[in-house]
Amino acid sequence: SAGTLREALALLVSDSLVLNQAQRGFRVAPMSLDDLLDITRTRTLLECEALKDSIRLGDDQWEARVVSSYHMLSRAEERLANNVADAFSEWELRNQAFHEALVSASPSPWILRLRSLLYQQSRRYRWLSAVRTEVSNTVHEEHQAIFEAALRRDVECAEQLLRKHLQLALSGICEKGLLR
Repeated sequence: SAGTLREALALLVSDSLVLNQAQRGFRVAPMSLDDLLDITRTRTLLECEALKDSIRLGDDQWEARVVSSYHMLSRAEERLANNVADAFSEWELRNQAFHEALVSASPSPWILRLRSLLYQQSRRYRWLSAVRTEVSNTVHEEHQAIFEAALRRDVECAEQLLRKHLQLALSGICEKGLLR
């Protein structure tokens, strides 16, 4: 119904994925290199802070979430490497679950909420990167290194690896000149 559609669009507007144009309807929010740079910078700040908190405060349940999500992500990365149909969609969901598990012990609802919003924003750019370029062969190794550092409770190493990892889509898009 029209009411349901308006509600859905209002949610997309609140997440800045859709823009409301007065008296003209809605349109998809534009994508730009400046936007991606800002999203990546802010997401990196928040996600690294949440990861540091999680490593310091995480309990056995946190470790179990990280181990489980990493295992599922690894399987999706195998299918992605073998060019299995729809592998990127599956990988994207499992990548999100892994990143959420890493930060899930953070005590800050605001950091987690804002990080989640920025993750959704960066997803559009990852899809652009994946459609136009191949997913880097180093993605699995990066995830593995972050996973191992987190479980070792090596805050500095995990943060450094995560910072580098979050630059991956940005680097691919910049190298290929996909945005201006």
